[in-house]
Amino acid sequence: MRWTAVSITVIGLLALTCGRRVAPPAFDGARAYDYLKQQTAFGPRMPGSEASAECLQYLLKHFRGLAQQVDTQSFAYTDPYSGQAIPMVNVIARFRGLETGTEPILLVAHWDSRPRTDYPSDQAKSNEPIAGANDGASGVAVLMELADLFAAKPPACDVVILLVDGEDWGKEGDYNNYLIGSRYFASRGIRGHYRFGIVIDMVGDKDQQIYREGFSNEYYLPLNNMIWNAARDLGISTFHDSVKYTITDDHLPISAAGVPTVDIIDFDYPYWHTDQDTADKCSAESLSNVGRVLAEIAYNRTLWPRK
Repeated sequence: MRWTAVSITVIGLLALTCGRRVAPPAFDGARAYDYLKQQTAFGPRMPGSEASAECLQYLLKHFRGLAQQVDTQSFAYTDPYSGQAIPMVNVIARFRGLETGTEPILLVAHWDSRPRTDYPSDQAKSNEPIAGANDGASGVAVLMELADLFAAKPPACDVVILLVDGEDWGKEGDYNNYLIGSRYFASRGIRGHYRFGIVIDMVGDKDQQIYREGFSNEYYLPLNNMIWNAARDLGISTFHDSVKYTITDDHLPISAAGVPTVDIIDFDYPYWHTDQDTADKCSAESLSNVGRVLAEIAYNRTLWPRK
């Protein structure tokens, strides 16, 4: 048989569509960890603060240098505790993939940090804002590094990175005043605009132990299976294949608005909502574990469940 350039090209395309793995660019955990530390260097990033405004400019500069389009959603939230209008901003960065014209996937993290300490190591620090190294900055750091990868090598299809504000605003137990940025994003009419979403939250803990989240597993099992299968195939042992916690997080309002969305969260974190949630409690390896899983998914459509 005579092999022509056309036939070789066709065979190559068939191999890709029949499930050959696409190797993503290498995820740089050390660089992601630097992104985490740079966020915390601004100080507590509670909405309306100077640190929040400075961090916002840092994030916008990063994504504008990499993405095809960067938008913001600015809105004021009336704080029920003080009556003041608190400025909040969501950041939306769009990356063009190899296959355009299809629904993009949505990757989400919150970039704010908690405005109060619920469990202080010293009562003098009670109600002070926290650094939020793991609870906030870790997820953003992973998405910043993924943006570097997407700019270097386009993913399988379009990807939208969403950084939401005001996730951690509410007082303990007052769930109506959490998830503010994701609620606002969800209210803008997102049904049918995204294939699926993945929220990452508290993913940088040195002692990483990530279990399946309960709501995600109950309502979107094929999406959760996609994540844990990817972690297994990559040999990442910090993803445990069982449900341990059911968490109210940013995936809920986005899912309720019509975009199937799951949550990757490490809730076994002793420094949660404390003044000790600092960069030294996080590691480059933990950030890389999660980043590698997300990169594997973004570059390999064959892993995605059917609609």
